[in-house]
Amino acid sequence: MATTTRSTLLKLAIPLVRSHGFTRETLARAVLSLPEPHSDPLPDTAVTALFGQGDDASRTLVNAWFEDARQRMREEVQPLSHIRQVLLARMTMNEPVLEHLPEAFALLAASSRMVPVDPTPILRHAAHVADEACWIADPAAKELSWYTRRASVSAIYLAAELHQFTSPKTAESFLDYLLENSDTAERAVKETALYGEYIFKSWRGILKSSGIL
Repeated sequence: MATTTRSTLLKLAIPLVRSHGFTRETLARAVLSLPEPHSDPLPDTAVTALFGQGDDASRTLVNAWFEDARQRMREEVQPLSHIRQVLLARMTMNEPVLEHLPEAFALLAASSRMVPVDPTPILRHAAHVADEACWIADPAAKELSWYTRRASVSAIYLAAELHQFTSPKTAESFLDYLLENSDTAERAVKETALYGEYIFKSWRGILKSSGIL
């Protein structure tokens, strides 16, 4: 029963992110959207019991929003669409909540108890988007070529998404540039140290702007 309630409330919370962000308040207000709505938001103790303590609850909501966006990719983007169309469609999904995404990414990057800034959850997010995008664009791709392409698409998408945070109006043209210069993107993936340094610097900037560092 608790699992069903948690899943239902997460789905109801997703549309509220636009107005309330990736916050515990958003999760608390989800009960107001039930078919038989509560008269008041969930108490904080209930939010903790269902979704986790402190920022962990917000991270649960961020990951649920990501999963919902991937589901929408599968449902809304036609199979065999060009990879540009697929990635652009996913970036368009960011637009209604764009002002909240830097804080959400900063929360994920600060989720590790071992290091102050851990880009692993962000890299995993980009890899999941690349998974969906590659299968939509070419469902019949052979395994080896699919894995190679996924690495490139993951790097391109993450770089374009980071750019979207700071310059939404030029995000589409930046995506086009990356896709047209895919060899450069692939070299960046192979040069692990360079790629890691770029991501780390990007997240330090986002974390500082969010007041976490």
